[in-house]
Amino acid sequence: MASTAQKITYTATPDQIEAMHQSFDEALARLHQSLGGIRPIVVNGLDRTGRPLFDVTAPADASLVLARMQKGTAADVDDAVNAAKGGFPAWSARPWQERVAIIHAGAEKIRERKFDLAAIMILECGKSRAEAIGEVEEGADLLDYYARQVEDADGFVRQMESLDPRERNESILRPFGVWAILSPFNFPHALAAGPIAGALVAGNTVVFKPASATALSGYELVRTLIDAGVPTDALQFVTGGGEEAGEALVRHPGIDGAVFTGSKEVGFDLYQSFSTAYPKPIITEMGGKNPTIVTRNADLGKAVEGVARSAFGFSGQKCSACSRVYVEAPVYDDFMERLVARTNTLAVGDPAGRDIFMGPVIDERAVERFDEAVASATEGTVRTGGARLTDDGLDKGTFVAPTIIDGLPLDHDLFKRELFLPFLTVGKVESLDEALREANATEYGLTAGIFSEDEGEIATFFDKIVAGVVYANRQGGATTGAWPESQPFCGWKGSGSSGKGALGPYYVMQFLREQSRTVVTDTQPSARLPGSDVE
Repeated sequence: MASTAQKITYTATPDQIEAMHQSFDEALARLHQSLGGIRPIVVNGLDRTGRPLFDVTAPADASLVLARMQKGTAADVDDAVNAAKGGFPAWSARPWQERVAIIHAGAEKIRERKFDLAAIMILECGKSRAEAIGEVEEGADLLDYYARQVEDADGFVRQMESLDPRERNESILRPFGVWAILSPFNFPHALAAGPIAGALVAGNTVVFKPASATALSGYELVRTLIDAGVPTDALQFVTGGGEEAGEALVRHPGIDGAVFTGSKEVGFDLYQSFSTAYPKPIITEMGGKNPTIVTRNADLGKAVEGVARSAFGFSGQKCSACSRVYVEAPVYDDFMERLVARTNTLAVGDPAGRDIFMGPVIDERAVERFDEAVASATEGTVRTGGARLTDDGLDKGTFVAPTIIDGLPLDHDLFKRELFLPFLTVGKVESLDEALREANATEYGLTAGIFSEDEGEIATFFDKIVAGVVYANRQGGATTGAWPESQPFCGWKGSGSSGKGALGPYYVMQFLREQSRTVVTDTQPSARLPGSDVE
């Protein structure tokens, strides 16, 4: 386990990052000096420019152009895949100890640059200082953890039993080939660094395409990993969207596996259509409609803080965000009064500010979804929020108020549909059993939380909730804040395809396939079969 000294996680409080503000300010100043520059596609270590450009802008100020990125073509994707395929034999043939050392070096390089990487996310996707630095720390920890998985498994080589004393048998996990990694805007560092590291340390090569909204973060991550020693033919970088880049990548016949993080609609389509001539692995990490249950036996102070932090951290733009709460009737009014009061204290504004808790949503389309959600809540009551924010310079960006709705029927669409917004729907229930029925009545199964001081209720919740990541009494975030090696992040039902989560102990194995090796000789078997020390 890496040292936790000076480490900021998603459940950190503002006072925990006070000592880091000066470093943040310096990093933001450096970033502002380089804004608006053209960034390349990177294929086989060579920069490619000259394509049509798209702007990466700041959601807090749409007039601020952070970088100008290339609109990659199908030909660029083809070249990137071929470069990765060309690099695969040498990278996969390296002793696993060398790959592990390079990934560990990547983790340290990320930590060296953590304030600069975090500053990009503050401007690029509107994360607060605590959220941004937490994500960079998570990315570094993911690299170290995934490297240790290979170390702990001794390169994933296992001696097997033999029915014949002349027979030597081994099970060995071997890489597939070239993996496509498609990362989302909301965790542009961690949800790129993690799967890239998992694929690379297993011996695969990677073609990485970031979300267009956060392409600058993707570019700087690639630069960091290459500077740490990742070979240029093992990691390719393309940008762009639509059929020209994204579709061309996931449909490319040279891709042997893929990781997609994003919406259920896109992820499920990819899952169904990814394999062509033969089955190929695709890891789809999709959305959530994550419930929190507050029972009559809850500590309401913990519950209010945990729900507010989870619902409105990073403007609700986390697949793990708490977006619905079921509260038992005896404590409902007290809980709602406290939750509304706590929400009204949250500082909303330019995420570069030291004391800001919640920044903007990612773009105008998100504002439109917000307006549509508010308009659809006519049967209920807007307890707080419900409007776009434009005062004090917020009109330059895509700011909306943290919003709480109650009084809706429990089968209303707002209890079912993922919004990816700072929008919380609260319902009154008569019992824990009713709360569990409602919590499970969704196509998703990512995260869930409960607040109760009754151990029997917590046990019942854990046994009956249909979700892959579950928390009890988590004041730092009712349904959010998973960390590498602590909380595996696994989606059930429409939230994930593999049944094994990122951040958990089985993640790297998904980038490998098993080969059974048998050699029959007339001599006493040796400890290992030929060639098994290099995979």
